[in-house]
Amino acid sequence: MIFIAVKFTVRPEYSAGWIERVEEFTSSTRAEEGNVFFEWSRSVDDPHQYVLLEAFRDGEAGARHVESEHFKTAMAWMPDFISRTPEIVNVEVPGTGWSAMAELSPRG
Repeated sequence: MIFIAVKFTVRPEYSAGWIERVEEFTSSTRAEEGNVFFEWSRSVDDPHQYVLLEAFRDGEAGARHVESEHFKTAMAWMPDFISRTPEIVNVEVPGTGWSAMAELSPRG
């Protein structure tokens, strides 16, 4: 599985509406064959930073994502809304998705 984490720092005037702005990109990516997950979160340290966790079944699915029209469209408009170059971690990991954490589970 290809696992990707990206930190997007959004210009302050656009940060409140970021999730709505990326809605089409998000739904189109989630509908891709080979997408495992595509999940946005807002940083607790920086109100203008969003973290995207995404995974694809394999490198081929990841490559199809980068070649998709919705990816190209997002890459075309995003430079106007971000305040700095996103930071990324992109690794290949064993598995097919989320696993249960061995060290912690609910009581009772």
